[in-house]
Amino acid sequence: MSALFNFQSLLLVILLAICTCTYVRAVAPRLVDRNKEGFLGLFFMAARIGERLSPYVALACISMAGALLMQ
Repeated sequence: MSALFNFQSLLLVILLAICTCTYVRAVAPRLVDRNKEGFLGLFFMAARIGERLSPYVALACISMAGALLMQ
C-alpha cells in the first residue's frame, strides 16, 4: 500500500524526512540552506523543524519504532 493512503506510513515518511534533512544540514549546511523557497524549501523547513523541536521529534521516532515493533 502507498505511504499516502496509510496514515502510519505517512507519519513514518515525514519523520524520516525530518531526521534526514536535519542530519544533512548538520553535515553540509550549504546544501540545505541555499534552497529556502519553492519545492526544495520543504527540505529546509524540515531541517528547521528537526533542529527546533528535536526532543519531540526524538520522542516521535521512539514511539513510532515501538509501534512498528508491536505490529
